[in-house]
Amino acid sequence: MQQLVVSGRIVDLILLLVAVEVVVLGCIRARRGSGIEWRALLPNLLAGAALLLALRAAITGAAWVWIASWLAVAGLAHVADLRARWNGKVR
Repeated sequence: MQQLVVSGRIVDLILLLVAVEVVVLGCIRARRGSGIEWRALLPNLLAGAALLLALRAAITGAAWVWIASWLAVAGLAHVADLRARWNGKVR
């Protein structure tokens, strides 16, 4: 387990689970015609994925610029998500 965390592979597994979640939610929406809209889902998922990639970069000893870049992407995605919610485009 320690090697899984130290190598950053734990983040890869979590990102894989997020991808599976996207597929499952997409299938549910396609079958039922209801569920979370892609417009609502993508900025939120992007923010989370970018935070996970920042974590992976930090765990694996990447240069600070990579960590800062992923955090910036996460911040921008979060702002996009908040803006959509604030404007009522996303419920």
